Amino acid sequence: MTMLKRLTHLLSIQLVLTTFITGFTGRCTAQSFSLYTPFTEVSVPPGESIDYPIDAINKGGGTRSPEISLSGLPNGWTYVMKSGGWNIGRISVLPGEKKNFSLQVQVPLKVNKGVYHFTVAARGLSELPLTVVVSQQGTFKTELTTDQPNMAGAANSTFTFNTKLRNSTDAAQAYALNAATPPGWKVSFKASYKQVSSVNIEPGHTQDISVEVDPPDETPAGSYKIPVTASTGATSADVTLEVNITGSYGLQLTTPTGLLSANATAGGNKQLELVVKNTGSADLKNIELLSTVPPNWNVSFDPKKIDNLSAGQSAQVAATITPDDKAIVGDYMANLTAKTAEASSLAPLRISVETSMLWTWAGILIILLALTSVYLLFRKYGRR
Repeated sequence: MTMLKRLTHLLSIQLVLTTFITGFTGRCTAQSFSLYTPFTEVSVPPGESIDYPIDAINKGGGTRSPEISLSGLPNGWTYVMKSGGWNIGRISVLPGEKKNFSLQVQVPLKVNKGVYHFTVAARGLSELPLTVVVSQQGTFKTELTTDQPNMAGAANSTFTFNTKLRNSTDAAQAYALNAATPPGWKVSFKASYKQVSSVNIEPGHTQDISVEVDPPDETPAGSYKIPVTASTGATSADVTLEVNITGSYGLQLTTPTGLLSANATAGGNKQLELVVKNTGSADLKNIELLSTVPPNWNVSFDPKKIDNLSAGQSAQVAATITPDDKAIVGDYMANLTAKTAEASSLAPLRISVETSMLWTWAGILIILLALTSVYLLFRKYGRR
């Protein structure tokens, strides 16, 4: 009986030691193999794709080839594990080495804001818990936005708005682009520097679109709203752009009669009256008077500059044109220009150059002297 008790006691001790050694060996084996990534918790918006670089590290004495799995991923989320360009389900690591593989997790567009947990495991050896914080409520719709919805300028300006069109649905979409404008206004859309009327966008992607608005030059001052829409058969989005017209710029340079021709004599001064008119709906400042004339001609203006000219008002300018004193008889062009930063006007003036009256009278005098000389000679010698 005593021998039986001793034998039973020895067997119990052996079982305890075996269990301890086995557990200790297992724990050592597990501790000698680990999974590592620096991004254990990330915060992303709905529809984002998360790329985890993961190292499988073998610090043990033998080669380990565990099965790699992912558990706890929420419904609707998808993932891919790759190494060396292949999808993997198991990885083999030599002792003292590490192998890298990637885990790509796709967060769906239709997802609630919150914190989500899942685990990457090397079965029986190591587990890597990961956390994703979805930063906002999923929209699952189309979004059309702009950082600057309002612009101001003259009616003869072109207004360019930069917008972003995001496809937050779960399918590729072909969006038709449209704008509602007042009569006579022109709107064009550009994507990737090309004019377009529609754009194709993959799910979860965004396209930059510029909207160019060109109002008629005679548009009165005021505020104008331009609704812009991107739509498909399944989804749509819109944004309202606003254009504030401050007025239009227009300038006219002419003569009081509208006649753009004059006569002048070579070397003489020709006085010409000009009219500078502001034909726009906004004031004009610092209007300069300029000229382009043949060589050795001269043009002067009085005044040389008009500091301010209100909308609809006119100003008188005196121009003095002096042709070259050696200019031959004929027609010449003198281009007179009124110019400001916003507008300009060209008056092409035809100048007919005539000979000076001094030379005309000198010619007549020479002819008379010649005729008188012939007459006297005829009287003196004609009777012989």
